[in-house]
Amino acid sequence: MEENKGTRINKYLSEVGYCSRRAADKLIEQGRVTINGSVPELGTKIHPGDVVKVNGTLVSDADKDKPVYIAFNKPVGIVCTTDTRVEKDNIIDYINYPSR
Repeated sequence: MEENKGTRINKYLSEVGYCSRRAADKLIEQGRVTINGSVPELGTKIHPGDVVKVNGTLVSDADKDKPVYIAFNKPVGIVCTTDTRVEKDNIIDYINYPSR
C-alpha cells in the first residue's frame, strides 16, 4: 500500500512562517488559500513543486533556512541563557523572536 506523502497545507504555512496552524485553517476555510490554482480542503497535502498562494500572493519556503543574525545590547538583569525553565528573565524571552 502506497503512503500519501506530503505536508498538510496548514503545517506548511506554519513552517514557512506565514501564520500559525490555526490561522492557516481559518484562511483555508475562508477560501483564501490556493494550491496550484485550486482552493483546497482542510487537511490537503502539498508536494514539492506545488504553488501555494494566500490572497493571491505566492508563499514560498525559499527563505525558510536563511539564517537570521540579531545584534543585541543586553541590559543589566537579563540572563544570557536559552534555558527558559530555570531563568525567568532570560535573553530568549526578552528578545521574543518568533523562532530559534
